[in-house]
Amino acid sequence: MVRFGSVFCAAWMLGISAVAGGEAPGDAAGVEFFEKKIRPVLVERCYACHAASAKEVKGGLLLDTRNGMLQGGDSGTAVVPGDAEKSRLLSALRYEDYEMPPDGRLPEEVVRDFEAWIRMGAPDPRDGKSAAISQSTTDVEQGREFWSFQPPRRHEAPQVKDEVWVRQPIDVFILARLEAEGLQPSPPADRRTLIRRLSFDLIGLPPMPEEVEAFVSDDSPEAYARLVERLLASPHFGERWARLWLDVARYAEDQAHIVGNDKSLFYPNAYFYRDWVIAAFNHDMPYDRFIRLQLAADLMDEPEHLAALGFIGLGPKYYRRRAREVMAEEWEDRVDTVTRGLLGLTVACARCHDHKFDPVPTEDYYSLAGVFASTEMFNRPLSDDCKTEKDGQAKDPEEAMHIVRDGDVNDLPVFLRGNVENEGPVAPRRFLQVLSPQTPAPFTDGSGRRELAEAIVDPQNPLAARVLVNRIWGQMFGRPLVATPSNFGALGEPPTHPELLDDVAARFMESGWSIKRLVREMAMSSVYRQCSNAECGMLNAELVSSIPHSAFRNPHLLWRMNRKRLDVERWRDAVLAAAGRLDRAVGGESIDPQDPEETRRTVYARISRLDLNEMLSLFDFPDPNAHSDRRNTTTTPLQKLFVINSPFMVRQAEALAERIERESPDGAEARIDYAYRVLYSRPPSDEELQLGVEYLGAEAGSDRWRAYAQVLLAASEMSFID
Repeated sequence: MVRFGSVFCAAWMLGISAVAGGEAPGDAAGVEFFEKKIRPVLVERCYACHAASAKEVKGGLLLDTRNGMLQGGDSGTAVVPGDAEKSRLLSALRYEDYEMPPDGRLPEEVVRDFEAWIRMGAPDPRDGKSAAISQSTTDVEQGREFWSFQPPRRHEAPQVKDEVWVRQPIDVFILARLEAEGLQPSPPADRRTLIRRLSFDLIGLPPMPEEVEAFVSDDSPEAYARLVERLLASPHFGERWARLWLDVARYAEDQAHIVGNDKSLFYPNAYFYRDWVIAAFNHDMPYDRFIRLQLAADLMDEPEHLAALGFIGLGPKYYRRRAREVMAEEWEDRVDTVTRGLLGLTVACARCHDHKFDPVPTEDYYSLAGVFASTEMFNRPLSDDCKTEKDGQAKDPEEAMHIVRDGDVNDLPVFLRGNVENEGPVAPRRFLQVLSPQTPAPFTDGSGRRELAEAIVDPQNPLAARVLVNRIWGQMFGRPLVATPSNFGALGEPPTHPELLDDVAARFMESGWSIKRLVREMAMSSVYRQCSNAECGMLNAELVSSIPHSAFRNPHLLWRMNRKRLDVERWRDAVLAAAGRLDRAVGGESIDPQDPEETRRTVYARISRLDLNEMLSLFDFPDPNAHSDRRNTTTTPLQKLFVINSPFMVRQAEALAERIERESPDGAEARIDYAYRVLYSRPPSDEELQLGVEYLGAEAGSDRWRAYAQVLLAASEMSFID
């Protein structure tokens, strides 16, 4: 049978239209969007006329409950979930039929938020009761009983029957669950599959043909361990894993709102931060130190690590003017990036009201916002020649490192309902109450960034280690243990293996917060070495009949290795590597990944908040305007058109055809064999070889070889890891 990634399958796929697809926002994500983007606007701008507490309900329309919004008022239904054009509320916000609010139109981006919310199905957690304003009723003490707010601890290894299968501590937890479900692990993958899997997972690149053959022919019991160590020591390890962190940090090199040629809204030297992250992963910087430096390197007297402050310093600056309401948007970005990225909590949902689901009162939000209100962006001169006398800022935001420093230190008042003109009690700068064993002490060291960093990496903080371990697990196994990597709160998914997550997180801290040690344990495990569907021969009826139907519905049980689709960075790098054109130099300025002549790795792509590169956007690169916890996976006709027609792919196909002609022996069969080893780390099957020979003929010219090379590059096997 022809493999999924064969030439036959590729040619067939190129001849049909792909179906656009992707994961619709889950309930938790939709509710989070409502709480952050929709409810605050309703409370601030709509409830005065359209809530049960209003003196007079205008038009019979109640917007303070889910049912009221769906039923509508005198004019009919206000919101039709999933259908923005039939939703009268949106029409009114656009000032088309009615004009709401009557005292002035909402900003265009707010109207777009309502449109997006309706299109995703108008998720709304509110019950039928009036949403009247009340004093805080958040019970922090009771909230600490929730699973994710309990400090992680070591767990005794469960008893299993097949003790021989256990190679690493994580294996025993997975195996115990499998045996409880009446399942057994899948056989180990073959060596060609393992080296390809390991290479893509650890350094983001395919193995070279000679590396594959050396590993396949090495009968030593230590061969696999040596391979893992070699990849961990590679300078490309940091390039692979830095991209995960750059998504978390919403790395970008400009702003979403730029007027004219305002260079103050560009970050021409943002790559200093990217290079710092790559180096930190390569040197296995302990994760607790990694966090400390990104929040407070300037306060730790470590000038050689100032580039780490790009974590905050490269954040959005929404407008040049410093109006308080605009600055409040920037503070929210910082709070959201830090709390979702490092703690897995949606603290920004508490900006306008107490968090509706997690024990985070509004006061806690403003305690953290005060830290960033006391911090200012700082364009640090690269040399003394380019600074001004006034405040030490660089004269030219091309001769500067884009970081932060302490500004005027102030505690913020709680802005009631999120309105900066409606001040409540002052919230002292301090850590979150629910993550502290007792009432947290106020920060006193300048802005409080260093104290915030110390609180985050404190071993008693139950979330920092768990969140990072979960992110690494998701990259290695294709599915995180907690399916909502940036939401460990009540609306997030519970862990599929809670004892495993706790045990790994506890050992991660005990062993010095080493990310390479964490990756090593996962890579060396029996769980990771299992075969996947295609390689295990899951189309075999006898084998399928032996597996309970529940296992197919629950891939998180890990009775086999999950097949993984490559993100755009690894896919583009693999194409360049196959073409023999990949520039493996580490570090440096940004590139245009779509340029047919650009051969540097995709991690160095220029990232724009204003106008994201077309190629990156096409292949599911996340929106750099906000923190991203995972990549969507879509299959669209435009992706296939890019693979078939783009100048980039045509250029790489030409180079691949030239490489095959230059490096392989004469004869179509030998060249086809070489091509498969270069692209897929395996020889072709008999059927694939025959298809290639029939297409190329005895005396195929360069055009025929180029077309054949492009089909090989377009095959599904180039986009997936078994």
